[in-house]
Amino acid sequence: MAFTRSRRVVLFHAQGCHLCDRARGVLDRVGVPYQSVDITGAPELEGRYREWLPVVEIDGERAFVYFVDEAALRRKLSQT
Repeated sequence: MAFTRSRRVVLFHAQGCHLCDRARGVLDRVGVPYQSVDITGAPELEGRYREWLPVVEIDGERAFVYFVDEAALRRKLSQT
C-alpha cells in the first residue's frame, strides 16, 4: 500500500512481550517502515512506556497502545 506521505512510525516494545510481537506483525503486514525501540533495561523508557506496551507512535504522537488495529493503522497512515 502506498501512503500519501512519509510518516515516522516508532514501535516501543520489550523483551518477552507477546502483545508487542503481535503489534510488530501488524506493522510488518501493512508494510510501513518503522523504528523498533526495545525499552528493556532503559529506566527512562521503562517509566514512560512499560504500562502501555506495545506503544506505536506516528509522527511523534501516540497512536496505539496495547493493540494495533490494522484498519485503523492504514487510515492513520493515509491521512495527510
